[in-house]
Amino acid sequence: MLQDNPGVFPRVKVPSYDRAGLRPGIVHIGVGGFHRSHQAVYLDRLATAGVSSEWGILGIGLRSGGAREELLRQNCLYSLLERSPTGDEVRVVGSLLDYVHGAREPGRALAALTSPETKVVSLTVTGDGYGPEEPLPRFIAEALRLRREAGIPPFAVLSCDNLPENGTTARDAVATYARHRDEDRFAEWIEANVPFPSTVVDRITPVTEDRHQRLLEREFGIRDLAPVVSEDFSQWIVEDAFGAERPPLEEVGVQFVPDVAPYELHKKRLLNGTHSAIGYLGHLCGHDRIDEAVADPVLRGFCESLMGEVAPLLPPVLGLDVDAYRATLLERFGNPRVGDRLRRLCGRGSTKMPAYLLPSLNEAVEQGLPHRTLTLALAAWVRYLTGVDLDGRPIEVEDARWEELRPLARAATADPRPLLEVRDVFGSLADDDEFVDLLTETIQLLYTRGPAAATESCLGSGEALAA
Repeated sequence: MLQDNPGVFPRVKVPSYDRAGLRPGIVHIGVGGFHRSHQAVYLDRLATAGVSSEWGILGIGLRSGGAREELLRQNCLYSLLERSPTGDEVRVVGSLLDYVHGAREPGRALAALTSPETKVVSLTVTGDGYGPEEPLPRFIAEALRLRREAGIPPFAVLSCDNLPENGTTARDAVATYARHRDEDRFAEWIEANVPFPSTVVDRITPVTEDRHQRLLEREFGIRDLAPVVSEDFSQWIVEDAFGAERPPLEEVGVQFVPDVAPYELHKKRLLNGTHSAIGYLGHLCGHDRIDEAVADPVLRGFCESLMGEVAPLLPPVLGLDVDAYRATLLERFGNPRVGDRLRRLCGRGSTKMPAYLLPSLNEAVEQGLPHRTLTLALAAWVRYLTGVDLDGRPIEVEDARWEELRPLARAATADPRPLLEVRDVFGSLADDDEFVDLLTETIQLLYTRGPAAATESCLGSGEALAA
């Protein structure tokens, strides 16, 4: 067990710092696999570098405990299995110091959030967690209120979710909660005084499976109840707008910039948009993992064509070679040692598609730029939303709006316009008759000829699609 003595594993990087001397300057809400493979690793590296002892993590889970019980049994130590195409590396991460279940222990959670030691509250709760009925805005607002009343400076709120302008999203969620309580002046104080830096985060983190635990025990001698798995690539870009204290993460590879927007746009449109698209089309083609899908020449061509349609819509970013970035993404998707499940990529489509892929499609239609592959990606999602694959097998769709969208998706073969009229998802696509005709043809092509033939036609000429 990791709790016993992590230093006994000769092939594993272990914390070289005194965890007892590490103070929890960061409270993180949403202690899932991505946080433990990404932000917690950077803070572990920071502690290892000996730059500061102020930036340990106290974790809070709001919806469920996740792996809380397992982590507490291991003194919140866990192993990270980093998988490159050529081999594996393992490190034991020690930056997570404690883990509170917010729903069961609201007093402890608020005490952590109101502690003067807490300088930053970071978040990975997914896009759905910012809704007005969700616990996150309430916890943040109540903690800020208590700090204000006690004369304690506000903490910075650092959203690390894959959302457009995630800092603004977090600010709006917290301020809206305050206004719903008829506290307009408090909401204005939040907007004026609380820093909400935006971020771009990137690391493919598949769901940990039993086979990963067996590999750790067999190859590295580690019996871990709560390991995480990731690729070997990692990126974190942060808006340098903290107001007061912030962790010196630039010492361990984090890039602080005045404005993350252009970086965010490239990452979300090219990586996340392609992730969603290959998830739906790859599933319909019968693939289970993204590396299998990218190894399929037809689907690899689909990814290349999709990114080729998206790239001209993006603003230039100083120092970013877009062609090289696109090639790197395909290499990462094709890493067989990560093997991200397409089912994970397909989840929460009604949240992810409007954030990652549909903005590119709307812009391409409006500007008269090529969008045939983007249209096929949308058609694949529409087919996925029917809940039945092309062989008649049921699809377990994980989407909060599935009951609303499913009947519209099933009717879209004849006429997709009623589905496109759900404008908070699809934007203004229903207003373009030429596009509606193209989408109708593409959906029908998926039904009649199957996903592989539909993709080949899409990647060929316009005449091939119309045939």
